[in-house]
Amino acid sequence: MHIIAGLFLFISLFLASPGILKAERQIDAGISIGEEGLKGFYLSVGEYYRVPQREVIIIRERGIPAEELPVVFFIAERAHVAPSVIINMRLSRTTWFNIMLHYRLSPEILYVPVRVVHGPPYGKAYGHFKKPRREWKKIVLDDDDVVNLVNLRFTSNHYGIPPERVIQMRTEGRNFVTINDEIKKERTFKSGKEKGNPGKDEKDKGHGDKGHGKGKP
Repeated sequence: MHIIAGLFLFISLFLASPGILKAERQIDAGISIGEEGLKGFYLSVGEYYRVPQREVIIIRERGIPAEELPVVFFIAERAHVAPSVIINMRLSRTTWFNIMLHYRLSPEILYVPVRVVHGPPYGKAYGHFKKPRREWKKIVLDDDDVVNLVNLRFTSNHYGIPPERVIQMRTEGRNFVTINDEIKKERTFKSGKEKGNPGKDEKDKGHGDKGHGKGKP
């Protein structure tokens, strides 16, 4: 009887697992963006930091939230250590800022020049950088600040767009997985147009007189 009950519980959990995983992906991304959106984010992170997409996914599976993946590679690259070292420190509940301090990385490396910043989530972080540059080493940033600044650099540099646009999208409530997905789709759409996909007018051009000739010469 106990064996049957245990088997029933196992089957129930197995059948429920896709929904559970989907819910986790939705929480991780902030909204339901779908599997393709997450895969696109992993791919973009891998391209920018020059690591295989599979390595990015493995790090995610170890428990690092999607939006924090760029932070792992950003710090590892500047600290000249393997990403796994940074992951172990993070999973031990060390803050991103303290991990940076451990490797003597100044908050200055997080700074991305922008024209104007108003309101959350960037207003507070950039408020620190209004101090004289000689005092930047004394700045203390929380996890959200580090994640926002690293993703700002990653996204704007990877797609070659002004950081102000990323800030605007973030201010409007989008998370970085969504931002990446929207920009990627926009680039794909523009690329298709630039390749010369003919519009309706061009398709019709040259065919308007078809069937309306005055007869064979």
